[in-house]
Amino acid sequence: MPRSPFDSLVSINGIDIAVWDWPGEEPAVFFCHATGFHGRIWDQVVAHFPERHCIAFDARGHGRSSKPAPPYSWRTFGADVAALAEFLELAGAIGVGHSLGGHSVTLGAALRPSAFSALVLFDPVIRAKDEYGRLWDRTSFVRKRRNHWTSREEMFERFENRSPFDSWDRQILKDYIEYGLVPAGGGFVLACPPEVEAPIYESSTAAASNIYPEIATVAIPVHVVRAGRCEDPSDVMKTSLTTPDLAVNFARGRDTLLLEHSHLFPMEAPQLAADLIANAISLL
Repeated sequence: MPRSPFDSLVSINGIDIAVWDWPGEEPAVFFCHATGFHGRIWDQVVAHFPERHCIAFDARGHGRSSKPAPPYSWRTFGADVAALAEFLELAGAIGVGHSLGGHSVTLGAALRPSAFSALVLFDPVIRAKDEYGRLWDRTSFVRKRRNHWTSREEMFERFENRSPFDSWDRQILKDYIEYGLVPAGGGFVLACPPEVEAPIYESSTAAASNIYPEIATVAIPVHVVRAGRCEDPSDVMKTSLTTPDLAVNFARGRDTLLLEHSHLFPMEAPQLAADLIANAISLL
């Protein structure tokens, strides 16, 4: 049977963060999710580490964590990672981040170096330096998200054969829905509502989201894993927005390009994601 995590609310930086903790062997694996997701999106990856201490959390604005009013700065998410790592007394953990989570754990590692011994960044949406300094204007698809559902079953039936969810592991899709909806008005609403999610996307290219000065201070091994499959460049949920030369900006960076997978590859192939993490652990 899969392990069930302990859950708690941790107060940091003036908000409450929901933390999911699977006790086990050290060093811990510390998971950071993408925009619009939640900590339990990692359940099927964690299942590949039955003996390992694993920690995931719901970022501000997501899941069971506090949802302050916009704006949302990507730099704030990184500061939350550093504060949470301090609260949890992380030491030498393997930081794993997908999309926004990859950006966040990178900044968190720069702000609190002792917390991490290696990073595995799954398409971390750290862009080319010259892309920062403006707001991203391709967020209409987020603001149009349906935010009211009669049941989790209705959402699953709606999503299971639609892009980008049709390529996901089926259990991960169920986990996404189980923890991505919260009861409201006799039905359910998104745990990361559109009025929160859209400003996060918009600020991805803001000047404050440029963390290259902090990247230059990260001395631990960093594995950047980029998505290479892109059937439709207009589908921003599947397209990699990570600059191809990101790895060379880290003192000990290396790069892997997954030609067969999209930006959402941790949801498409949890075994592959687990193998990449296990490789990082083996190199410590």
